[in-house]
Amino acid sequence: MGEQSDMSFKTTGSTWLDPLSDLVGIPLDQVNFIICQVFALFIGFWFRLYLKPQRAGAVLRHAVATLFGVSLIIFCFGWYALHIFVLTLACYGILCRASIHAVHWYSLVAALGYLTVCQVSRVFIFNYGILSTDFSGPLMMVTQKITTVAFQVHDGLGRKQDDLTPDQRRLAVTTRPSLLEYLSYNLNFMSILVGPCSNYHDYIDFIEGRHVWRKLTKPRPGSGLEPNGYGALPEHSPMRAVCQKLLVCIGCVVWFFTISRSFPISHNVDPEFVSQTPFLSRLAYAFVSIQAARPKFYFAWTLADAIHNAAGYGISGVDDKGRVSWDLVSNIHIWEIETATSFKTFIDNWNIQTGVWLKSACYDRVPHYRTPLTFGLSALWHGVYPGYYFTFLTGIPITLAARAVRRNLRPYFVGSRGVKLAYDIVTWAATQFSICYTVMPFLLLAVEPTLTYYRSMYFHVHIISILAVILLPRRPRSSNPTNHVHHSNNNVKGD
Repeated sequence: MGEQSDMSFKTTGSTWLDPLSDLVGIPLDQVNFIICQVFALFIGFWFRLYLKPQRAGAVLRHAVATLFGVSLIIFCFGWYALHIFVLTLACYGILCRASIHAVHWYSLVAALGYLTVCQVSRVFIFNYGILSTDFSGPLMMVTQKITTVAFQVHDGLGRKQDDLTPDQRRLAVTTRPSLLEYLSYNLNFMSILVGPCSNYHDYIDFIEGRHVWRKLTKPRPGSGLEPNGYGALPEHSPMRAVCQKLLVCIGCVVWFFTISRSFPISHNVDPEFVSQTPFLSRLAYAFVSIQAARPKFYFAWTLADAIHNAAGYGISGVDDKGRVSWDLVSNIHIWEIETATSFKTFIDNWNIQTGVWLKSACYDRVPHYRTPLTFGLSALWHGVYPGYYFTFLTGIPITLAARAVRRNLRPYFVGSRGVKLAYDIVTWAATQFSICYTVMPFLLLAVEPTLTYYRSMYFHVHIISILAVILLPRRPRSSNPTNHVHHSNNNVKGD
């Protein structure tokens, strides 16, 4: 009986790989997740080679993608997978039955409400005693997809074209999806475990063989190139992109075993460490431990991207060198994150597809209070752990302070190449330490560890940020207009 209880704590899914878990020293739930993603990678190669649109119809491709996705999620989460199936089927009923003028809001409330109930149970029923990879992750991704297709159906059937933004017009869905199309979009093997969420139009184009034509050609009227003309364009192999992304994943695994385990996040709030270690040493350890924690996110999102590419999904166009770009569903830009010299640049390159979803589902649609409402949706979607809300609330003054500093000080440091380099180094360090301070509660989760960490840091980032917002003028004093050049590599928009 005790052995069964211990096993249920290790995973809610299959226990077949428990010997492997013991051998490598990685929790069973994480082993199941990694093995399923590796299996999905091989399925992706097979799917592209043997079920390409030239050989298999859309119905077969939809069915196979769905069945493999369902199998993976049952293997990982057992009967908890029912939560994902119930939510998906219930929201399909809403999509079919609800008024087209309100279907998007009904879907958002239903999906987000169900997700929130499940998130609350993780915190208050299980008292933080959860697995690091549980069913809530796929449920979060399904919530994004359910709301994405609902909003796009609303745009296509319930709004005038003149009322839509260019992006909304391009992505509008003009027919309600069939049950098979809906299940395939939400439960396919490529994105069921870790996402990311992609647009419904892009996914259907991929299944039906139109994605290459859409992304790589702009045919002239009457040219004879049809959207389903499979032979009109050469087939583009994703092997280069997949191999590059798998190398990144291997690097992340090596980093995990050599670095991450040596710098646990929990050590930041260890009483002995906090009381006996000098402030600068605590600051340095916090920085290193956050850096050591990032590769697990890099690994999960990069592997998911490689799975999509292996299946032939992910072409976004052609890059500056004339090569096909496979970053349509990329969720992270590692180099841009590690070299970010502003808070905004970091955020824009982290969990990219979730940012796209927040913009399309909330920011672009609400008439007033866009930023706080988008922040609220993001917080609610992430869950109900107090640490999440500490992170989001801390991010507000830091964002305002970073904006004020850049507006007031940056023009004085861009005239000379050497001075600009020194400025970039300082802002890089400030950005990375600010990110460290901001996301620490996100990893600590609970209130008490978060407050312990803040006290050990003397709330210094909060204090500096608030003082910067209060003391720096909202608009910089007049200076040479040529100094107000905005550099695209810093991802800064004009005021």
